[in-house]
Amino acid sequence: MDFALSEEQQAIFDMAHAFGQDQIAPHARGWEEAGTIPKALWAEAAQLGFGGLYVSEDFGGSGLSRLDATLVFEALAMACPAVGSFLSIHNMVGGMIDKFGTDAQKAKWLPDLCSMDKIFSYCLTEPGSGSDAAALRTRAEIDGGTITLNGAKAFISGGGYSDAYLIMARTGEDGPKGISAMIVEAGTEGLSFGAPEHKMGWKAQPTSMVNLDNSNIPAENLIGKLGEGFTYAMSALDGGRLNIAASALGAAQSALDRTLAYMGERQAFGRPIDQFQGLQFRLAEMEVKLQSARTFLRQAAWKLDNQAHDATKFCAMAKMHVTDAAFDVANQCLQLHGGYGYLADYGIEKIVRDLRVHQILEGTNEIMRVIVSRQMLKDRG
Repeated sequence: MDFALSEEQQAIFDMAHAFGQDQIAPHARGWEEAGTIPKALWAEAAQLGFGGLYVSEDFGGSGLSRLDATLVFEALAMACPAVGSFLSIHNMVGGMIDKFGTDAQKAKWLPDLCSMDKIFSYCLTEPGSGSDAAALRTRAEIDGGTITLNGAKAFISGGGYSDAYLIMARTGEDGPKGISAMIVEAGTEGLSFGAPEHKMGWKAQPTSMVNLDNSNIPAENLIGKLGEGFTYAMSALDGGRLNIAASALGAAQSALDRTLAYMGERQAFGRPIDQFQGLQFRLAEMEVKLQSARTFLRQAAWKLDNQAHDATKFCAMAKMHVTDAAFDVANQCLQLHGGYGYLADYGIEKIVRDLRVHQILEGTNEIMRVIVSRQMLKDRG
Protein backbone atom coordinates (compact mmCIF):
# COMPACT_ATOMS: atom_id res chain seq x y z
CA MET A 1 0.00 0.00 0.00
CA ASP A 2 1.58 3.26 -1.17
CA PHE A 3 0.25 6.51 0.26
CA ALA A 4 2.58 8.74 -1.75
CA LEU A 5 1.44 10.68 -4.78
CA SER A 6 3.01 9.64 -8.06
CA GLU A 7 5.28 12.10 -9.86
CA GLU A 8 2.44 12.84 -12.28
CA GLN A 9 -0.03 13.45 -9.46
CA GLN A 10 2.38 15.75 -7.67
CA ALA A 11 2.83 17.65 -10.92
CA ILE A 12 -0.95 17.98 -11.27
CA PHE A 13 -1.22 19.37 -7.75
CA ASP A 14 1.70 21.77 -8.25
CA MET A 15 0.29 23.04 -11.55
CA ALA A 16 -3.14 23.69 -10.03
CA HIS A 17 -1.61 25.32 -6.97
CA ALA A 18 0.55 27.63 -9.06
CA PHE A 19 -2.42 28.59 -11.24
CA GLY A 20 -4.50 29.35 -8.15
CA GLN A 21 -1.83 31.46 -6.50
CA ASP A 22 -1.03 33.38 -9.69
CA GLN A 23 -4.44 33.79 -11.32
CA ILE A 24 -7.01 33.51 -8.51
CA ALA A 25 -5.61 34.46 -5.09
CA PRO A 26 -4.68 38.08 -5.96
CA HIS A 27 -8.24 38.72 -7.18
CA ALA A 28 -10.34 36.59 -4.82
CA ARG A 29 -11.39 39.41 -2.54
CA GLY A 30 -12.25 41.71 -5.43
CA TRP A 31 -14.29 39.02 -7.17
CA GLU A 32 -16.16 38.41 -3.94
CA GLU A 33 -17.04 42.10 -3.71
CA ALA A 34 -18.10 42.12 -7.37
CA GLY A 35 -20.17 38.97 -6.94
CA THR A 36 -18.86 37.33 -10.09
CA ILE A 37 -15.88 35.60 -11.68
CA PRO A 38 -14.46 36.97 -14.94
CA LYS A 39 -15.11 34.48 -17.72
CA ALA A 40 -11.62 35.10 -19.07
CA LEU A 41 -10.33 33.03 -16.14
CA TRP A 42 -12.01 29.90 -17.47
CA ALA A 43 -10.25 30.05 -20.82
CA GLU A 44 -6.94 30.04 -18.97
CA ALA A 45 -8.06 27.19 -16.71
CA ALA A 46 -9.15 25.20 -19.76
CA GLN A 47 -5.70 25.55 -21.31
CA LEU A 48 -4.40 23.51 -18.35
CA GLY A 49 -7.07 20.85 -18.89
CA PHE A 50 -9.28 21.90 -15.98
CA GLY A 51 -12.43 22.29 -18.09
CA GLY A 52 -12.98 18.55 -18.58
CA LEU A 53 -10.96 16.84 -15.89
CA TYR A 54 -12.55 13.41 -16.22
CA VAL A 55 -13.90 13.75 -19.74
CA SER A 56 -12.24 11.31 -22.13
CA GLU A 57 -9.42 12.65 -24.26
CA ASP A 58 -11.36 11.74 -27.41
CA PHE A 59 -13.66 14.70 -26.75
CA GLY A 60 -11.06 17.18 -25.53
CA GLY A 61 -10.93 16.19 -21.88
CA SER A 62 -8.01 15.38 -19.61
CA GLY A 63 -9.13 11.83 -18.77
CA LEU A 64 -8.03 12.12 -15.16
CA SER A 65 -9.10 9.91 -12.29
CA ARG A 66 -11.33 11.10 -9.47
CA LEU A 67 -8.32 11.02 -7.17
CA ASP A 68 -6.41 13.24 -9.58
CA ALA A 69 -9.35 15.65 -9.64
CA THR A 70 -9.37 15.98 -5.84
CA LEU A 71 -5.76 17.15 -6.07
CA VAL A 72 -6.79 19.90 -8.49
CA PHE A 73 -9.63 21.14 -6.29
CA GLU A 74 -7.62 20.97 -3.07
CA ALA A 75 -4.89 23.06 -4.70
CA LEU A 76 -7.26 25.62 -6.26
CA ALA A 77 -9.13 26.07 -2.98
CA MET A 78 -5.93 27.21 -1.32
CA ALA A 79 -6.47 30.34 -3.41
CA CYS A 80 -10.27 30.56 -3.17
CA PRO A 81 -12.74 27.75 -2.43
CA ALA A 82 -15.61 29.61 -4.09
CA VAL A 83 -13.85 29.76 -7.45
CA GLY A 84 -12.53 26.20 -7.31
CA SER A 85 -15.92 24.81 -6.32
CA PHE A 86 -17.61 26.55 -9.23
CA LEU A 87 -15.23 24.72 -11.53
CA SER A 88 -16.18 21.46 -9.79
CA ILE A 89 -19.84 21.97 -10.71
CA HIS A 90 -18.94 22.54 -14.37
CA ASN A 91 -16.91 19.33 -14.29
CA MET A 92 -19.79 17.38 -12.72
CA VAL A 93 -21.84 18.11 -15.81
CA GLY A 94 -18.97 17.10 -18.08
CA GLY A 95 -18.61 13.82 -16.26
CA MET A 96 -22.33 13.07 -16.62
CA ILE A 97 -22.36 13.76 -20.36
CA ASP A 98 -19.18 11.75 -20.90
CA LYS A 99 -20.48 8.78 -18.91
CA PHE A 100 -24.13 8.68 -19.94
CA GLY A 101 -24.48 10.65 -23.19
CA THR A 102 -24.56 9.23 -26.69
CA ASP A 103 -21.58 9.67 -28.99
CA ALA A 104 -23.53 12.36 -30.85
CA GLN A 105 -24.23 14.22 -27.59
CA LYS A 106 -20.62 13.96 -26.51
CA ALA A 107 -19.47 15.35 -29.84
CA LYS A 108 -21.97 18.20 -29.59
CA TRP A 109 -21.45 19.33 -26.00
CA LEU A 110 -18.08 18.18 -24.67
CA PRO A 111 -15.59 20.08 -26.87
CA ASP A 112 -17.08 23.45 -25.85
CA LEU A 113 -17.37 22.27 -22.24
CA CYS A 114 -13.73 21.20 -22.09
CA SER A 115 -12.49 24.40 -23.72
CA MET A 116 -14.86 26.30 -21.41
CA ASP A 117 -16.17 28.25 -24.35
CA LYS A 118 -19.44 27.25 -22.70
CA ILE A 119 -19.92 27.13 -18.93
CA PHE A 120 -22.33 24.51 -17.61
CA SER A 121 -24.47 24.50 -14.46
CA TYR A 122 -26.00 21.53 -12.63
CA CYS A 123 -29.68 21.95 -11.72
CA LEU A 124 -31.22 19.45 -9.30
CA THR A 125 -32.38 21.35 -6.20
CA GLU A 126 -35.78 23.05 -6.15
CA PRO A 127 -37.52 25.37 -3.67
CA GLY A 128 -39.52 22.42 -2.31
CA SER A 129 -37.01 19.61 -2.73
CA GLY A 130 -33.54 19.88 -1.29
CA SER A 131 -32.50 16.82 0.70
CA ASP A 132 -35.53 15.00 -0.72
CA ALA A 133 -34.27 15.54 -4.26
CA ALA A 134 -36.43 12.78 -5.76
CA ALA A 135 -39.51 14.86 -4.92
CA LEU A 136 -38.64 17.45 -7.57
CA ARG A 137 -41.58 18.91 -9.50
CA THR A 138 -40.04 20.51 -12.59
CA ARG A 139 -41.92 18.87 -15.44
CA ALA A 140 -40.74 17.91 -18.93
CA GLU A 141 -43.36 16.90 -21.48
CA ILE A 142 -42.11 15.11 -24.61
CA ASP A 143 -44.06 15.57 -27.81
CA GLY A 144 -42.33 14.12 -30.84
CA GLY A 145 -39.05 15.93 -31.31
CA THR A 146 -39.69 18.60 -28.67
CA ILE A 147 -39.42 18.69 -24.88
CA THR A 148 -41.35 21.40 -23.01
CA LEU A 149 -40.16 22.26 -19.51
CA ASN A 150 -41.96 24.02 -16.68
CA GLY A 151 -40.68 24.53 -13.17
CA ALA A 152 -38.00 26.20 -11.06
CA LYS A 153 -34.57 25.30 -9.70
CA ALA A 154 -33.07 26.87 -6.57
CA PHE A 155 -29.57 27.77 -5.36
CA ILE A 156 -28.08 27.28 -8.81
CA SER A 157 -24.42 28.25 -9.08
CA GLY A 158 -24.06 30.05 -12.39
CA GLY A 159 -27.73 30.99 -12.69
CA GLY A 160 -27.83 33.72 -15.32
CA TYR A 161 -24.07 33.35 -15.84
CA SER A 162 -23.63 29.94 -17.42
CA ASP A 163 -24.18 29.08 -21.08
CA ALA A 164 -26.01 25.79 -20.53
CA TYR A 165 -27.95 24.11 -17.72
CA LEU A 166 -28.23 20.39 -17.05
CA ILE A 167 -31.78 20.09 -15.75
CA MET A 168 -33.21 17.15 -13.83
CA ALA A 169 -36.94 17.12 -14.61
CA ARG A 170 -39.88 14.79 -14.17
CA THR A 171 -40.84 12.92 -17.33
CA GLY A 172 -42.82 10.12 -15.67
CA GLU A 173 -44.11 8.79 -12.37
CA ASP A 174 -43.46 10.23 -8.92
CA GLY A 175 -40.19 9.30 -7.28
CA PRO A 176 -36.68 8.77 -8.63
CA LYS A 177 -37.64 6.53 -11.58
CA GLY A 178 -39.65 9.32 -13.21
CA ILE A 179 -36.75 11.78 -13.54
CA SER A 180 -34.69 12.47 -16.66
CA ALA A 181 -31.70 14.70 -17.42
CA MET A 182 -31.60 17.26 -20.25
CA ILE A 183 -29.67 20.32 -21.36
CA VAL A 184 -31.23 23.76 -21.72
CA GLU A 185 -29.08 26.39 -23.37
CA ALA A 186 -28.98 30.03 -22.33
CA GLY A 187 -31.25 32.08 -24.56
CA THR A 188 -33.94 29.40 -24.72
CA GLU A 189 -37.36 31.03 -24.74
CA GLY A 190 -39.02 30.80 -21.34
CA LEU A 191 -35.72 30.39 -19.49
CA SER A 192 -35.25 33.15 -16.90
CA PHE A 193 -33.42 33.77 -13.67
CA GLY A 194 -34.18 35.17 -10.25
CA ALA A 195 -32.31 38.00 -8.61
CA PRO A 196 -28.77 37.17 -7.44
CA GLU A 197 -28.87 35.54 -4.02
CA HIS A 198 -27.16 37.37 -1.14
CA LYS A 199 -25.14 34.65 0.56
CA MET A 200 -22.97 34.20 3.64
CA GLY A 201 -20.10 32.85 1.56
CA TRP A 202 -19.20 31.78 -1.96
CA LYS A 203 -19.99 35.38 -2.85
CA ALA A 204 -17.87 35.31 -6.02
CA GLN A 205 -20.20 32.70 -7.47
CA PRO A 206 -23.32 34.16 -9.09
CA THR A 207 -26.21 32.14 -7.63
CA SER A 208 -29.89 32.42 -8.48
CA MET A 209 -33.17 30.66 -9.20
CA VAL A 210 -33.51 29.12 -12.66
CA ASN A 211 -37.07 29.37 -14.00
CA LEU A 212 -38.56 27.41 -16.90
CA ASP A 213 -41.85 28.61 -18.40
CA ASN A 214 -42.90 26.55 -21.42
CA SER A 215 -39.28 26.28 -22.49
CA ASN A 216 -38.92 24.13 -25.60
CA ILE A 217 -35.74 22.19 -26.36
CA PRO A 218 -34.95 19.51 -28.94
CA ALA A 219 -35.59 15.95 -27.77
CA GLU A 220 -31.97 15.20 -28.65
CA ASN A 221 -30.99 17.27 -25.59
CA LEU A 222 -32.21 14.43 -23.35
CA ILE A 223 -29.05 12.92 -21.86
CA GLY A 224 -28.94 9.13 -21.73
CA LYS A 225 -32.12 7.14 -21.16
CA LEU A 226 -35.58 8.39 -20.24
CA GLY A 227 -36.23 7.95 -16.52
CA GLU A 228 -32.57 7.46 -15.60
CA GLY A 229 -31.77 11.07 -14.74
CA PHE A 230 -31.92 10.66 -10.98
CA THR A 231 -29.50 7.74 -11.15
CA TYR A 232 -27.16 9.87 -13.25
CA ALA A 233 -27.46 12.78 -10.85
CA MET A 234 -26.65 10.63 -7.81
CA SER A 235 -23.70 9.08 -9.61
CA ALA A 236 -22.35 12.54 -10.38
CA LEU A 237 -22.75 13.50 -6.74
CA ASP A 238 -20.31 10.80 -5.61
CA GLY A 239 -17.53 12.63 -7.41
CA GLY A 240 -18.98 16.03 -6.58
CA ARG A 241 -18.86 15.22 -2.88
CA LEU A 242 -15.19 14.33 -3.16
CA ASN A 243 -14.47 17.63 -4.91
CA ILE A 244 -16.38 19.68 -2.34
CA ALA A 245 -14.49 17.88 0.41
CA ALA A 246 -11.19 18.51 -1.36
CA SER A 247 -12.03 22.19 -1.72
CA ALA A 248 -12.82 22.43 1.99
CA LEU A 249 -9.56 20.68 2.79
CA GLY A 250 -7.49 23.02 0.64
CA ALA A 251 -9.05 26.14 2.13
CA ALA A 252 -8.63 24.86 5.70
CA GLN A 253 -5.00 24.03 4.96
CA SER A 254 -4.51 27.59 3.74
CA ALA A 255 -6.08 28.90 6.96
CA LEU A 256 -3.79 26.72 9.08
CA ASP A 257 -0.70 27.76 7.12
CA ARG A 258 -1.57 31.43 7.61
CA THR A 259 -2.27 30.86 11.29
CA LEU A 260 1.04 29.10 11.84
CA ALA A 261 2.87 32.07 10.31
CA TYR A 262 0.79 34.60 12.26
CA MET A 263 1.44 32.88 15.58
CA GLY A 264 5.19 33.15 15.05
CA GLU A 265 4.85 36.90 14.54
CA ARG A 266 2.16 37.87 17.04
CA GLN A 267 3.54 38.84 20.46
CA ALA A 268 1.64 38.58 23.75
CA PHE A 269 2.95 38.69 27.31
CA GLY A 270 6.48 39.22 26.03
CA ARG A 271 6.79 36.31 23.60
CA PRO A 272 5.37 34.92 20.34
CA ILE A 273 2.03 33.24 20.96
CA ASP A 274 3.31 30.03 19.34
CA GLN A 275 5.39 29.55 22.49
CA PHE A 276 2.34 28.93 24.68
CA GLN A 277 1.83 25.20 25.14
CA GLY A 278 -1.95 25.43 25.16
CA LEU A 279 -1.90 27.02 21.71
CA GLN A 280 0.71 24.56 20.48
CA PHE A 281 -1.67 21.75 21.40
CA ARG A 282 -4.39 23.38 19.30
CA LEU A 283 -2.02 23.54 16.33
CA ALA A 284 -1.24 19.86 16.74
CA GLU A 285 -4.91 18.93 16.92
CA MET A 286 -5.67 20.87 13.74
CA GLU A 287 -2.77 19.24 11.93
CA VAL A 288 -4.06 15.80 12.89
CA LYS A 289 -7.55 16.69 11.68
CA LEU A 290 -6.38 17.82 8.26
CA GLN A 291 -3.88 15.02 7.70
CA SER A 292 -6.41 12.34 8.63
CA ALA A 293 -9.06 14.05 6.50
CA ARG A 294 -6.70 14.06 3.52
CA THR A 295 -5.94 10.35 3.87
CA PHE A 296 -9.63 9.49 4.20
CA LEU A 297 -10.55 11.63 1.19
CA ARG A 298 -7.97 10.00 -1.04
CA GLN A 299 -9.07 6.53 0.06
CA ALA A 300 -12.65 7.37 -0.90
CA ALA A 301 -11.50 8.71 -4.27
CA TRP A 302 -9.50 5.53 -4.84
CA LYS A 303 -12.61 3.46 -4.13
CA LEU A 304 -14.66 5.48 -6.60
CA ASP A 305 -11.98 5.11 -9.28
CA ASN A 306 -11.90 1.36 -8.71
CA GLN A 307 -15.70 1.03 -8.59
CA ALA A 308 -15.64 -0.55 -5.15
CA HIS A 309 -19.03 -1.76 -3.94
CA ASP A 310 -18.88 0.64 -0.99
CA ALA A 311 -17.64 3.65 -2.98
CA THR A 312 -20.83 5.68 -2.49
CA LYS A 313 -20.69 5.06 1.26
CA PHE A 314 -17.06 6.18 1.41
CA CYS A 315 -17.75 9.28 -0.68
CA ALA A 316 -20.51 10.21 1.75
CA MET A 317 -18.29 9.54 4.77
CA ALA A 318 -15.44 11.55 3.30
CA LYS A 319 -17.70 14.47 2.42
CA MET A 320 -19.12 14.54 5.95
CA HIS A 321 -15.85 14.02 7.80
CA VAL A 322 -13.64 16.30 5.71
CA THR A 323 -16.03 19.24 5.50
CA ASP A 324 -16.78 19.09 9.24
CA ALA A 325 -13.07 18.92 10.07
CA ALA A 326 -12.20 21.69 7.62
CA PHE A 327 -14.80 24.10 8.97
CA ASP A 328 -13.73 23.40 12.54
CA VAL A 329 -10.09 24.06 11.67
CA ALA A 330 -10.91 27.28 9.82
CA ASN A 331 -13.04 28.48 12.72
CA GLN A 332 -10.26 27.71 15.21
CA CYS A 333 -7.79 29.56 12.99
CA LEU A 334 -10.01 32.63 13.14
CA GLN A 335 -10.05 32.35 16.95
CA LEU A 336 -6.26 32.11 17.10
CA HIS A 337 -6.02 35.32 15.08
CA GLY A 338 -8.12 37.07 17.72
CA GLY A 339 -9.74 40.29 16.53
CA TYR A 340 -7.56 40.31 13.41
CA GLY A 341 -9.19 37.08 12.27
CA TYR A 342 -12.47 38.97 12.03
CA LEU A 343 -10.99 41.46 9.58
CA ALA A 344 -11.13 40.85 5.83
CA ASP A 345 -7.48 41.85 5.38
CA TYR A 346 -6.25 38.62 6.95
CA GLY A 347 -8.32 36.34 4.73
CA ILE A 348 -9.45 33.98 7.49
CA GLU A 349 -13.01 35.21 7.90
CA LYS A 350 -13.65 34.65 4.19
CA ILE A 351 -12.50 31.04 4.47
CA VAL A 352 -14.83 30.48 7.44
CA ARG A 353 -17.77 31.96 5.52
CA ASP A 354 -16.97 30.02 2.37
CA LEU A 355 -16.53 26.66 4.09
CA ARG A 356 -19.81 26.74 5.99
CA VAL A 357 -21.76 25.81 2.85
CA HIS A 358 -19.57 22.78 2.20
CA GLN A 359 -21.41 21.07 5.06
CA ILE A 360 -24.70 21.73 3.26
CA LEU A 361 -24.39 21.34 -0.50
CA GLU A 362 -23.94 18.17 -2.54
CA GLY A 363 -26.13 16.61 0.12
CA THR A 364 -26.19 17.90 3.69
CA ASN A 365 -23.96 16.18 6.19
CA GLU A 366 -27.12 14.86 7.81
CA ILE A 367 -28.03 13.13 4.54
CA MET A 368 -24.46 11.76 4.41
CA ARG A 369 -25.21 10.06 7.72
CA VAL A 370 -28.37 8.58 6.23
CA ILE A 371 -26.44 7.18 3.26
CA VAL A 372 -23.76 5.67 5.49
CA SER A 373 -26.12 4.12 8.02
CA ARG A 374 -28.39 2.65 5.33
CA GLN A 375 -25.43 0.98 3.68
CA MET A 376 -24.26 -0.37 7.03
CA LEU A 377 -27.67 -1.92 7.69
CA LYS A 378 -27.82 -3.31 4.15
CA ASP A 379 -24.37 -4.89 4.47
CA ARG A 380 -25.35 -6.43 7.80
CA GLY A 381 -28.00 -8.50 5.99
